[in-house]
Amino acid sequence: MSANTTTQLSSPPHVTTKIERADQRELEALGAFGSATIHEAQGRRGAVDSRIKPVDHDMRFSGSAFTVVCAPRDNLMLQVAIHYAQPGDVLIVSAAGMGQAGTFGDVLGNAAKAKGIAAVVTDSGVRDTQALRELGLPVFSGSISITGTVKETLGPINQPVTFGGQVINPGDAVVGDADGVVVVRREEVGTVTRLSQEREDNENVLIDQYKAGRTTIDLCNLHDVLRAKGITTDLDDVDPDHGLGARS
Repeated sequence: MSANTTTQLSSPPHVTTKIERADQRELEALGAFGSATIHEAQGRRGAVDSRIKPVDHDMRFSGSAFTVVCAPRDNLMLQVAIHYAQPGDVLIVSAAGMGQAGTFGDVLGNAAKAKGIAAVVTDSGVRDTQALRELGLPVFSGSISITGTVKETLGPINQPVTFGGQVINPGDAVVGDADGVVVVRREEVGTVTRLSQEREDNENVLIDQYKAGRTTIDLCNLHDVLRAKGITTDLDDVDPDHGLGARS
């Protein structure tokens, strides 16, 4: 009788490949809006820690979260994630915020680019930033660091992670630009896209009104707010309205 050579899986396994993703067209529609607009439109939710920024301000992306946890100063599971990720995925790499580590550079950048990965977002450090800029793969990180890493420790791929102060589930929508990174629940992508468009339309109306001569006090309805707080100015002896102007 032959020996059983089947390896018993961990529960859950280290690598989960089957995740639900939002429709690509919906992701592209969401990605047309800025990260700040999306954050505000969904009730000021989803903003990832502001220290995580692109290595080039012109970089922007939208895609589905493909989550991976790496041990500090260890990029083994990041390399595994590149292997299993699908085109359009955004690698969300949680490494305990270890900034003093160059977890990702131009070699892995080329591997990710060739795979069609939409972006790499890590709370750790990256290096070879000039080469990454030239490569054109959006890379967002918590720091820039030349310190090398090891390939030693297994960790989970495509399990929910806490990243930059947000819980990110595999398949959630992620959008990034020069201002930062925002997360949208997969099932809310369509709704948040609509709300983002409404917010942008309203802001365009405000901008037109400012250009036409309206004021911040007027359009933001601050007259009563400022009076209630007891605002004073050096105009008060000649203008009991504190120079706020007439309410429209």
